[in-house]
Amino acid sequence: QVQLAESGGGLVQAGGSLRLSCRLSGGIFSTYAMGWFRQAPGKERELIATITNAADTYYPNSVKGRFTISRDNAKSTVYLQMNSLKPEDTAVYYCAAGESLIGVLVKYNYWGQGTQVTVSS
Repeated sequence: QVQLAESGGGLVQAGGSLRLSCRLSGGIFSTYAMGWFRQAPGKERELIATITNAADTYYPNSVKGRFTISRDNAKSTVYLQMNSLKPEDTAVYYCAAGESLIGVLVKYNYWGQGTQVTVSS
């Protein structure tokens, strides 16, 4: 059974950086497309980064140029480097794994438990 375990969340000042990690177990990591989502209080869960198993990436405008997703197939781990953090980036961040449909469109089937990121002003 596929399991995802995130780490790296915490409290950071505005303008700072954090790197989140997510390790996949119970499956062949290289065959999965991976993504990061976030959910702030009172808001819907938002896709913020995708990386396919061909290493194609996608970012919405809200994080493009500040966040970078990467993967290390040898370590079964996906990363999210977050720079120039803003208070509005405060949320629970979730890792997800799934299958690529077309291009960077992914059907996510597995989810991590989430890690809190808090950005103070």
